[in-house]
Amino acid sequence: MTSKRILIINRGEIAARIAKAIRELGHTAIGVWTDSEVEASHLQFCDEWVNLEGKSNTETYLNIPKILDLIKSNSVDAVHPGYGFLAENADFAEALAREGVIFIGPHSEAIRLMGDKAISKKKALESNVPVVPGSKGVVDTLDEAFLVCDEIGFPILLKAVAGGGGKGMRACFSREEVQINFEVVQRESLAAFGNGDLLVEKLIVNPRHIEVQVLGDKKGNIFHFYERECSIQRRHQKIVEEAPSPFIGEDDDLRNKICETAVSLAKAVKYDSAGTVEFIMGEDKSFYFLEMNTRIQVEHPVTEKITGIDLIVCMIQAALEDDVGIPNQSWIRRSGHAIECRVCAEDPITMLPAPGTLTGFETCFPQGTRFDNCLYPGLVVTPDFDPMVGKLVVKGIVRSVAIRKMRAALNGLLIEGLKTNVPLLKEIIKNENFVKGVYSTDFIEEEKPQDHVSQERDILNIFKKLAIVEARKIGL
Repeated sequence: MTSKRILIINRGEIAARIAKAIRELGHTAIGVWTDSEVEASHLQFCDEWVNLEGKSNTETYLNIPKILDLIKSNSVDAVHPGYGFLAENADFAEALAREGVIFIGPHSEAIRLMGDKAISKKKALESNVPVVPGSKGVVDTLDEAFLVCDEIGFPILLKAVAGGGGKGMRACFSREEVQINFEVVQRESLAAFGNGDLLVEKLIVNPRHIEVQVLGDKKGNIFHFYERECSIQRRHQKIVEEAPSPFIGEDDDLRNKICETAVSLAKAVKYDSAGTVEFIMGEDKSFYFLEMNTRIQVEHPVTEKITGIDLIVCMIQAALEDDVGIPNQSWIRRSGHAIECRVCAEDPITMLPAPGTLTGFETCFPQGTRFDNCLYPGLVVTPDFDPMVGKLVVKGIVRSVAIRKMRAALNGLLIEGLKTNVPLLKEIIKNENFVKGVYSTDFIEEEKPQDHVSQERDILNIFKKLAIVEARKIGL
């Protein structure tokens, strides 16, 4: 195997995660630092680091010409985009190909096909993958939207074709609400994604968000790594994920069906990297294609925990046309139960971003806890980036053990200086319906765990933990 020089065009915990995988494989990990993050924490895991000049995202992580110049001046062989930024940008993948540089991700046609919700839905239909009833393509006018509503019935969902992260979506329960929201969602979508095209879909009541991790290589092999459940969300953005899905439970026939459906869709677009096929599942356990994310996802660690397979390593091997080390699908086994909590710099009650400066943190975790993070004293969390600062991951032999370990892990995480969502996560993990596995994507709205967060109690706990830390330092 020839060693490659791999540039990581990302930051924070995912950049550190990628750097470790690159070095494990014997390649050179090159990290970037911007003028607003001169002490970026991921650089300590890289072999080399270079300055991506600029402060804003448009000046740095989204600036394709500037990144190409950096690639040329540093003799880069391959680029890993992580998630976010340029990870699902087909133009970037094609620009790298023209320069003879490997994009560690899927081929650009797959990105284009699956990145557009209207086109991906059409592709799913062609592949006999069940889709949510709704418009067959883009709905341009209010009258067209009404026709679809009359056909499928209320409630419906107005959804941006190019949307993501919960943006560009609005539930409507009547014609009046469609009339009020149609142009509003168009404007929001145009502002957020540069594309105001909308779809109209049936709104599935009390849905579960189930996704399947897939991996393709350059030899035509496509594997699945079972499912994850990502139904605990705020503003349509995930905050707690687990594998396997408690809703699917011991129904292996259903599990095999949804996983095989994901693989069939990946095969239809000749997928050749790590990716995730997302489904929405109704109360009757009927499932429908939602979208495909053509990148590695934030929640990939729970799949790694239950399968023992390093997905980032496999992703790099696939891009470099190396053997990913998986002889066949039956070789991939799962065991135990894993849970991930996203630790964010957010107000635990309003769930809104809470920028600030980290003054310190301490951890006292149960055995086997994984904490992917970008924390260091002096870290400044700004509104410029996603507020997630870490991912706390545990595994138990069964779900109840994983829940117990997560409670202990959250109690053992002390973050100073930043307001975080840890108090909210604690309330979610101990919630009776979460413990029973009886929840949907409406969990936050229905259970309102934020109403049980006590700021005073959390402050008291912080002082207690600080006292313990200081006592340890002086040998008490």
